[in-house]
Amino acid sequence: MTGPVPTLAAVGPPRLLAGLDQRPWLDRAAHLALHGAQPALSAGELTELAKNVGLRGRGGAGFPFARKLGAVTDALRRTGGAAAVVVNGTEGEPGCLKDTALLLHVPHLVLDGALLAATALGAEEVAVGVTRADVEQSVSRAAAERGPDEVGVRVVRLPERFVTGEGTALVRGVGGGPALPSGRKVRSSESGLGGLPTLVSNTETFAQLAVAARLGVPGYRELGLPEEPGTVLLTVAGAHVVETPTGLPLPYALELCGTGPGQGVLVGGYHGAWLSADRARAATVSRESVAAAGAAFGAGALLPLPEATCPVGETTRVARWLAAETAGQCGPCFQGLPALAEQLLEAAQGGGRRALEGVRARMRAVERRGACAHPDGTARFVASSLAVFAEDFEAHAVSGGCGRPVLGALPLPPGARGAAAVTAARAVRPSPRERLLVDWTLCGGHGLCADLLPGLLRLGPDGYPERAAIPVPARMRQRALRAVRRCPALALRLETAE
Repeated sequence: MTGPVPTLAAVGPPRLLAGLDQRPWLDRAAHLALHGAQPALSAGELTELAKNVGLRGRGGAGFPFARKLGAVTDALRRTGGAAAVVVNGTEGEPGCLKDTALLLHVPHLVLDGALLAATALGAEEVAVGVTRADVEQSVSRAAAERGPDEVGVRVVRLPERFVTGEGTALVRGVGGGPALPSGRKVRSSESGLGGLPTLVSNTETFAQLAVAARLGVPGYRELGLPEEPGTVLLTVAGAHVVETPTGLPLPYALELCGTGPGQGVLVGGYHGAWLSADRARAATVSRESVAAAGAAFGAGALLPLPEATCPVGETTRVARWLAAETAGQCGPCFQGLPALAEQLLEAAQGGGRRALEGVRARMRAVERRGACAHPDGTARFVASSLAVFAEDFEAHAVSGGCGRPVLGALPLPPGARGAAAVTAARAVRPSPRERLLVDWTLCGGHGLCADLLPGLLRLGPDGYPERAAIPVPARMRQRALRAVRRCPALALRLETAE
């Protein structure tokens, strides 16, 4: 199957996306005319290059690429055999399309990096794992343009599932087995494809390697931060891929794609974490900055949550899909994640504070117990949602909802399993008509309520609210609850209108 094709943009001169302003697909001739011939480097030279440009894996974990190369090289010294190279182009993360963009438009750059590593390690083949038909066609076409070489390129189509991109699942799938996590604690650098020491990294990482080999260390470091040099690819709102030097203010990347932080920004995809709107506005495009704000950069996915949608319903919808994406190989994944998703739905639909405590208990039950990282990643996403949108979850659990629809702002694959139970119309019970009451015997005229409820509650000339009973529209309920909780004199309350 195919999927969405992202729009492309760049801040400053592009490196990975160079040439795409002239043509939509760079064939071999156009690629060489733009980038020049690929240099040949030994394993030691390649490792030093990766180390000196600070290249980290761009698939999510951010593992230093030089250490990956070194691990495979050490294994080869011990075994005296051959190596393998595997490119992870599966990108099962719905909010991330950067690797898809590279493979659809500039596949030769990715193949350059993979073949550079394969030649240095003495591998006879590069295997590229993909899930989309259009991506498979693009990479196969590029491989055919190269003709016979010492290192062959094999493109393998794998099932389009979230867990397919997990390292051991990818290697098993490329090797002809089930594309499921192995659950074994054996590193691919020791025993991967066909039992060989295997270098596994994602599409952008190999493309960055190809760029660094041509530019050299000084040239590569001309852009970006000294501690995180070069450019990165961001996927914004699940629809736009932007290449930017590191250090760019994160809000600028959002604005470039016609959006803002909204209620918050999910960074790193559905195994990532939320930044509140304020923290997102203060962050920059760098691993260090995002980590200091409380999230992890991951694969560079930025998913802002619009003001108009319900964060509780959006979280529940994604959690149900993640539960349906279980590999089914261990209890925490097969049983724990569906139980977590159902408990979350119960809390979202007014299950009370006990339901919220049940969500936390379900998270604790799956953490650090899975055969792969899927249970931990899912629990991290839910925990982050509970923290950043705490007042929304409290309103849903205790008062029945916020009145906002679930717009599906967090992207999921077409026909996604599990998520259908949460819809825009039925994600939460509609809130009853309510009004905000002012207890004059307690009100101290602090005026904080007027700051929290502009346009709804007005102060009179004496600094006190003009009215004792104010109707609260559903869209303002969350803010009204916040005003009730923050009133220093405890003079406000919400009650159902007659």
